[in-house]
Amino acid sequence: MTLLNWKLAALAAALVLAGCTTVKPPEQVTLDVPSQYREAVALEGAWKAGVPADQSDRGQWWKIYADSELDSLISQATEANPGLAIAVARVKEARATAGVVDANRGFQLNGGFGPTRLRDSTTPPTTEWRAQVNASYEVDLIGRLSDESRAAKLDAAAQEAAYRSVLLALQADVAQQYFSIRSLDSELAILEKTVDLRREEVRLVQVRFDMGDTSELDVAKARTELSIVQAEAESVRRVRAQQDHALAILLGKAPAQFTLAPAPLQPSTVIVPAGLPSELLERRPDIAQAQRQLAAASARVGVAKAAFFPKLVLTGSGGYASNELSDLFKWSSRSWLLGPLVGTALSLPIFDGGRNKANLARADAGYEAQVANYRQQVLVGFQEVENNLSALRTLDKQIGFQDEAIASARQASHLAEVRYRNGSASYFEVIDAQRTSLAAERAQSQSMGQRSLASVGLIRALGGGWGSPADVR
Repeated sequence: MTLLNWKLAALAAALVLAGCTTVKPPEQVTLDVPSQYREAVALEGAWKAGVPADQSDRGQWWKIYADSELDSLISQATEANPGLAIAVARVKEARATAGVVDANRGFQLNGGFGPTRLRDSTTPPTTEWRAQVNASYEVDLIGRLSDESRAAKLDAAAQEAAYRSVLLALQADVAQQYFSIRSLDSELAILEKTVDLRREEVRLVQVRFDMGDTSELDVAKARTELSIVQAEAESVRRVRAQQDHALAILLGKAPAQFTLAPAPLQPSTVIVPAGLPSELLERRPDIAQAQRQLAAASARVGVAKAAFFPKLVLTGSGGYASNELSDLFKWSSRSWLLGPLVGTALSLPIFDGGRNKANLARADAGYEAQVANYRQQVLVGFQEVENNLSALRTLDKQIGFQDEAIASARQASHLAEVRYRNGSASYFEVIDAQRTSLAAERAQSQSMGQRSLASVGLIRALGGGWGSPADVR
């Protein structure tokens, strides 16, 4: 057998042996997830398993709250929030990177002009002028270039999903911040009414004390209760101001440039419908991002495996070459070259010190990490949905019990005041009854705010609502 035949046989054997390692790991993994949510049983929901569709239009889900001020705030945040602008820029960067990587698969053509100084042992130094066009094209023998391009495009798609995740988070954060402020406004309104009531009680007790009908202890107790309620009101104002500052930042404004006018919280009328389909895996952009990162990691394993295979690059150049610049563009000075000037067109790695093996191990480890990350994102998504479903279910019952408590507390407060005016009870009984009524009203106001936050949290956990876009516009 000739030397050439031995070389061809060795190359063929290498290709056959390496061909056993070309299979990439799957870009999708099967997860053992429930077909319905545990908390959905209480809501009589029939849930279905999700199919990825994160690019579907979610519509203006916040319209279900029928609050024009909330609509305006979300619109302002979408236009001016710096975090969202960063996410948009990252999408553009990822798309541009994908374009750069994809360009490696195309035909490359470059032109050049310049002198070359030459000298050998037998001739004096000479200058050679060249004006040439160089062409090259790498044949994608094993799919390395296509895998690199696919990985870069999947990275760009993952960044797009990340942008949608930031957008959804921004919209939900604005809504939750808005409802938090409105809940504090309702709580502050209750406290301000109580302060007015306490002032009137201080006046009445002082009159009765001046007339000798009560003791100085009742006066001191009334003033104490007034100061306590005033302090509570200031505490709520402080928290409200901080929430207002946070909302301003979400809108892309300095706190000095924005303030939300006080207004009480309107009770949330959002009700989770029965028979709600599970669209968690379809609509959550963070899970879609994890899926695309997993697919990109799979493609990079293919790139790492392709490094063990031959690489074929076709090159050529043509133009003019001359020792005299004046003769450079004459027809007799034309020149051309097919094939690489240095090296070979077909190259096969023989010994690289373990670099390719290490790169493959790194790619495999990256893929395993993305599989675990994808599983984690799905589990976290289910947890968030379950948490908000349970919050809505329990808060609805809690608010109902608080309605009963408020009615009873108001009745007890009225009876205590009547007994005090008739001299049948001390002022301590009046204070205790009023304190109980105040606590019940404040607790209900806080629960109503928490219910609004939970409804927004559920919409966010489901990836932007539970109906078709047309249902929430």
